[in-house]
Amino acid sequence: MFVLPAFISCSKEYLDKQPLASLTPDSYLLNDAQLSTYAIKLYDVIPHHSSNYGADIFVEDRHTDNMANIAFDSRYVPGQYKVSQTGGSWDFTNIYQCNYFIQTVMPRYKAGKLTGSATNIKDYIGEVYFLRAFNYFTKLQALGDFPIVRTNLPLDKKVLIEASKRSPRNEVARFIISDLDTAAMFLSEASIDGKGNRLNKNCALLFKSRVALYEATWEKYFKGTAFVPKGTGWPGADKDYNKSYVFPSGSIDGEISYFLDQAISSSKAVADAVTLTTNTKTIQKSLTEPPNPYFDMFSSVDLSGFNEVLLWKAYSVALRIVHLAPEEAQQTGNQTGLTRGFVDNFLMANGLPVYDPASGYLGDDSVQQVVVGRDNRLRQFMKVPGDINILIFNSSGAAWSQPIELKPGLYSGGNTQYTTGYQYRKGLSYDQGQDIWGKGYTGCIIFRGVEAYLNYIEAYYEKNHSIDGVADGYWRAIRDRGGVNPDYNKTIAATDVSKEAPNDWGAYSGGQLIDATLYSIRRERRCELICEGFRNMDLTRWRAKDQMITTPYHIEGFKLWGPMLSWYDPAQLIHDQGDASIVSSPTRSIYFRPYEKTPTSLVYNGYKWNLAHYLEPIAVEHFQDASETGDVTTSTIYQNPGWPITAGAGPN
Repeated sequence: MFVLPAFISCSKEYLDKQPLASLTPDSYLLNDAQLSTYAIKLYDVIPHHSSNYGADIFVEDRHTDNMANIAFDSRYVPGQYKVSQTGGSWDFTNIYQCNYFIQTVMPRYKAGKLTGSATNIKDYIGEVYFLRAFNYFTKLQALGDFPIVRTNLPLDKKVLIEASKRSPRNEVARFIISDLDTAAMFLSEASIDGKGNRLNKNCALLFKSRVALYEATWEKYFKGTAFVPKGTGWPGADKDYNKSYVFPSGSIDGEISYFLDQAISSSKAVADAVTLTTNTKTIQKSLTEPPNPYFDMFSSVDLSGFNEVLLWKAYSVALRIVHLAPEEAQQTGNQTGLTRGFVDNFLMANGLPVYDPASGYLGDDSVQQVVVGRDNRLRQFMKVPGDINILIFNSSGAAWSQPIELKPGLYSGGNTQYTTGYQYRKGLSYDQGQDIWGKGYTGCIIFRGVEAYLNYIEAYYEKNHSIDGVADGYWRAIRDRGGVNPDYNKTIAATDVSKEAPNDWGAYSGGQLIDATLYSIRRERRCELICEGFRNMDLTRWRAKDQMITTPYHIEGFKLWGPMLSWYDPAQLIHDQGDASIVSSPTRSIYFRPYEKTPTSLVYNGYKWNLAHYLEPIAVEHFQDASETGDVTTSTIYQNPGWPITAGAGPN
């Protein structure tokens, strides 16, 4: 239910720009400066670099087949992920803040009562429509069906219970797209601040393509199940308000087509306006060598000069707005590393997969060897022992400086311990000053234009089962920039999806292997967006975890039990000693398995999946709040597929 006390508290927090005694709603949100201040505070919901260890955007792909943290995720342990009594994603606080702005400002805007720059006023309105859409997309991903609340509501229990009715997920997605269309209409072509730190029209169009592609592919791969409206077992059908639901387009197939069309048109509009940043394919080793713009795009202080970057967040030591990304990249990634499955998935530079006899792949006997002749994105963004982490040394020194990349430390403990042996370097700054007790201040990319290229390619193929000239041009541009033979048809012809499947959950949808072209599109997305937080979203919308319901997946790192064994003191590599073990046993795999060191690990026998885990359960308190009597069985809301309405219980 709507947490109204929290709503009221948050509104006061945002309104507190004057002495409380003189502040009333009628005296606020009347000019462009006030609109700007209110809107910019709402940006915090957008993921960005963090000043907390393990919370940075570059490690958001952990707990997938791309990256592994030192601790596993309970979602891959059926029975450990349970319904809560309180909390969860059923929350309206951020939506309230957006609604308060919109319902207050829009009547004043239409009546011409707002003062200040007309252009600025429109931009700030566009920002809030965008941010309401962004908040709703987080709800769509977490919960699926969700109430659409356009205005703030009175403290009337009956009114609030009525407003708690869940709208079918496709209606939520349509609402998000409508808000993004409004945002695009109000926002300027370029960021109003002139630097790219505030939203612009292309951000709205790019995000629209993301939302539309997400919903289209979700509906396609979950079609007919309880996870889509009118599917078998859909819990919404048990409620009077949804049991006679009719799709706006007439059918689920019509909805899929609608969302794909939206993704195609909006992504093309952005892609055609964006120039991809140049990749020189070089690794900078000294200050006298020119930097590589592609690598520096993720680690520069000022990102305003990169056309590909549509929105970024600036940081400042002076203002105490700092983060940990450079420190983590210069060191060990804060106990998060790339998986063997991800590393093996990168093509050779000639466009062939590593298992092809003609690929020229040298093997994985060492970290240095595994990157030779590969897709340049792997070399750019994965560390190799001997790589330079710091080129600019500061007289003040740094707390945890590691100028030269060392051999992976598997038993050092703490933040300096490697998780998989394969360590990312995306976001690495060569400046030692970025590594002084977490005071990093490099810019953080929020949206970059290459996503539009990728979204168009995938959406067009999903709609037409072919590649048109536009998609062909985008795909070749991505591969050429990435350091891979641009002839993607060569890759498709050499791809055996059954050989890719052991390393890539994205080889599946609904437990079935996909075709080689679609797989190659998904691979391109996986490799281009390395360490950028897209992976779980993509795997979820593709329904790419079903295979783990019956076949456990083993997260692996580098080939510890091979020639690299000589890097370590055998006495330190304790295995097969129960809870005293430091590394996984060679009898389990020649590859290091970070979650299989001790038999007491809940994932000792691999990651498993439960279909219900694709959506979060709604906490029990919300069912009680949305019932006139507090009885969960009479609640106006319904639970997500497979989940009970019992605190502490796992899926049915």
